[in-house]
Amino acid sequence: MRYVFPMPHTHRIAAIFQPWEDKVTGPEQALLARRAETLGYDMLRIPEHHVIPRENFELSGAHYFHATAAQGYYAGATERIRIGTGVTLLPLQHPILMAKGLATIDWLSGGRIEVTFGVGWLEREFEAMNVPFHERGKIADEYIAAIIALWTSDEATYEGKYVSFRDVVLEPKPVQKPHLPISMGGDSDAALKRAARYASGWTPFLTAPEDYPARIDFIKSQPTFSGGPFDVLHLMSGRAIGEGHVARSDEATRPTADRDKLVDRIGYLRQQGVTIFNFAIPEVASIDAYLDYAQWFIEEVKPRVG
Repeated sequence: MRYVFPMPHTHRIAAIFQPWEDKVTGPEQALLARRAETLGYDMLRIPEHHVIPRENFELSGAHYFHATAAQGYYAGATERIRIGTGVTLLPLQHPILMAKGLATIDWLSGGRIEVTFGVGWLEREFEAMNVPFHERGKIADEYIAAIIALWTSDEATYEGKYVSFRDVVLEPKPVQKPHLPISMGGDSDAALKRAARYASGWTPFLTAPEDYPARIDFIKSQPTFSGGPFDVLHLMSGRAIGEGHVARSDEATRPTADRDKLVDRIGYLRQQGVTIFNFAIPEVASIDAYLDYAQWFIEEVKPRVG
């Protein structure tokens, strides 16, 4: 099992945001990233939105990073910890620039970058960026194929409806081969088929943990599945967020400082196919209290689960 250190103040989703997070500054996030590395966490993950419509502001907030830019910042502040996303909104970003940005950070960081691509859900965000919302799945399919071609070909060519290029060279290539790890976020059959074709991991959002095995079987049953190792990430705080960032109650995944409950829960998730666990920020009063909890988790919970 790999463990994600949930970085405070990467969003302000009302269902899970705590008042103390608002005081965490950008420079302090660099300190937190280094602390996560020192404690022995495996990964940081950054969510992404570009603009939030006024009608979504109350639930979603508007404080989000450009995930790739933030990955560069965190990678520069650390030496060993892996830097992922959750999720990068693929249809809203030109695939050549996306391939270039991720490859650049992977090269500069010595091969520590991962990416979770998603197609997005907020229609007015797409309208603001003049991207057809109802074509986002088809756009994502082309973009991810184009990105992989740029990362893996000495001279890349791709011909599609939404992106085309011929005989172009992109360097530096990612350090990781054949390319940096890709996961797909989402719960639909289309998202899972995309994961089977292009990815080595899946991040569910609305799928219940008891349904993970059936959905993993669905991914692995696709004729395009490579048969290689496949990661499944469980976002503990995600169980408190419903569609559209509406708050929902899920007692089974409520943040807790009860060691045995957490050990049992992580053990159960492992049985369901989970390989990466992103715990939830508990209800604490300050950044110091949060770091105390993060240290407690590594010292008391991780050794009992592995």
